[in-house]
Amino acid sequence: MNKILHLFDEAYVIELFKKEVLPLYPTFSDIIRVTIKPYKKMVWTETYHVVISFDVYFLNLRGKEIKIPIVCSAHSSEERKNVFEALKYLRANNFKKSGFDLPRPLFYSEYFHGTFYRAINGENLLHFIESKETRVVENMVFLAGKLLAKLHQIPAGFEANFNPLNARIETVIPGVSHIFKEMEARYKGLYNEDLKRIYDYFIATEEKFFKAHDKLSLIHGDAHPENIIRTGEGRVGLIDFTDLCLGDFARDLGTFIQQLEYKVTIKAGDTTWAEKLKKLFLDSYLEATGITMTSDLQERIELYYNFTAIRTTVFLFLKFENDSRNGKLLLEKVKANLNLK
Repeated sequence: MNKILHLFDEAYVIELFKKEVLPLYPTFSDIIRVTIKPYKKMVWTETYHVVISFDVYFLNLRGKEIKIPIVCSAHSSEERKNVFEALKYLRANNFKKSGFDLPRPLFYSEYFHGTFYRAINGENLLHFIESKETRVVENMVFLAGKLLAKLHQIPAGFEANFNPLNARIETVIPGVSHIFKEMEARYKGLYNEDLKRIYDYFIATEEKFFKAHDKLSLIHGDAHPENIIRTGEGRVGLIDFTDLCLGDFARDLGTFIQQLEYKVTIKAGDTTWAEKLKKLFLDSYLEATGITMTSDLQERIELYYNFTAIRTTVFLFLKFENDSRNGKLLLEKVKANLNLK
């Protein structure tokens, strides 16, 4: 049996949490039950990639049930300890005290290659985009700009490079060579020439920045609407720290506006609103940081905007039920943006 299946066994999980989590909560006396819900459950014979939600019911010293949400992110071949260390680092640098929420790291399991953390409660930005709650969406987008500004301003040395592979386009997983191999197998290399020209441009342009800048920022690495959580009225939090690393802060900006535009266009069918939200986000970020939009910064944002669009393109081509029609449309859009015929 694949060992990760233990985490879908309530009795096993209760005993694990009694050992690892209960001592962290001295006002609780016991764990009485757990409900288990997978967010991601990719389990094969021996390998796995899972994100599992646990509603854990503790008993306090007065005998009252208290529910606490706990999440595990685990991967058989990729350690998730970097997530645990990243969350500890952010808390140590008072990110939570800046007015934004983030998960509480609980423990790391070498056995499962998994990080367990206390989740933050709330719905993500995509949820409100889909339900077209204009006021809430615009407030969350405004706050997302402030949140990423706070993240990028945290003093960070080499010790904060929690995912070095993710720091560069050339090495970010799944990697350029893997993408070409999969696209060759699926589409007989039909799109590989275009993809090679595009990736060559991305890598060369980013390399120019890294050669000219020795001071990098702590970046989220996967900033998109599903990772921004509304935790209360006028309050948001950030989740998913697998890709936290040192890089160009423009990457988070380009990634976020591309995914924001894409989700609003697909889910709400409103390109005008998408443009308004992109401007709102960037204006909020620039105001919070005091940075001025220069041609250099704009070029870097566009680089990562197009890089994120290509990552989405490849996903559409290669997902189990592929969407090659929209993949082709997005590919052509990126080629037009880059003036590649």
